[in-house]
Amino acid sequence: MSAAEAIEATEALSPDAGTTPMIEVSGLHKLYGNVKALRGISFTVGRGEIVGLLGPNGAGKTTTMKILTGYISATAGTYRVAGYDGYTDSLEVRKMIGYLPENAPLYPDMGVIDYLNFVCQIRRIPKSKRSQRIAGIVSQCGLGAMAHKDIGALSKGYRQRVGLAQAMIHEPPILILDEPTNGLDPNQIVEIRNLIKELGKDRTIILSTHNLPEVQMTCTRMIIISDGQKVADGSAEELQQTSEQARFVVTMRMPDGDDKTAVVDALRGVPGVADVASMEAGDGALRAVVTATGNTDLSEAIYEQAVTNGWTLRELRRDVADLEKIFHKLTQF
Repeated sequence: MSAAEAIEATEALSPDAGTTPMIEVSGLHKLYGNVKALRGISFTVGRGEIVGLLGPNGAGKTTTMKILTGYISATAGTYRVAGYDGYTDSLEVRKMIGYLPENAPLYPDMGVIDYLNFVCQIRRIPKSKRSQRIAGIVSQCGLGAMAHKDIGALSKGYRQRVGLAQAMIHEPPILILDEPTNGLDPNQIVEIRNLIKELGKDRTIILSTHNLPEVQMTCTRMIIISDGQKVADGSAEELQQTSEQARFVVTMRMPDGDDKTAVVDALRGVPGVADVASMEAGDGALRAVVTATGNTDLSEAIYEQAVTNGWTLRELRRDVADLEKIFHKLTQF
């Protein structure tokens, strides 16, 4: 079943299927003996989303992925993939997913074409379609120059491309990628990142990574988990707006003769302002960082204060929190 056919099948499942998420996870728990790997994690992923699954080592990222792919079973909770129940329709779920684990399941003594043909057999792709399917995936993954080499002779970057090719050979509508750029050099990371973004144009993708800049440049959304629980869910911009205290950067010129101390005092008098730190910005201008008492947008109030006092604004913007600091705060207990 191709990606397009899978989406059409999903849309036929219910009258409201046009808005049905491609992945629905509800209250998943996973125990390894007395170790709680997952503690009731829940999330949904829609069509066409590229979602980054983030968390420290041992947070439960790989366990979540293995459950979704049917590799292991959950202790409790439910999940649906492309409308299929993960327990009662496990075989259909596996047809919907292409999976690239952290250590790609490659055979170094096999040639690239031979290996992809072997995967076609496992996926029960008809013989009459295999040559065309392999040629298409080799082209899509940029493997043309390496197609007749043994996998063991390929660089790490090209082996990752072969891993992606095996995950996509059956044209699944969903890709699950575990640390797809791990161990690659900067040039290879850019190549794989661009390939993932291209693949995401007509697929739903979940990828796990420790590389926060990678997520910002690749993913439309991120889910942060820690100790088996979801602690944040949203785009990078949304997470950066969740700081307990909002901060605003203001740069302005005042009328000649205005006392900068009086300007700072005026900013402190704006309702909702907790603190103001200022410095010279050159050319007689003043630069200030205004901290709110909460997560309130003070942009309009600061602008109105500037207009009232005749200040010329050169800059007024919300200072976004560093994503690494947010990640550290959410995942440290």
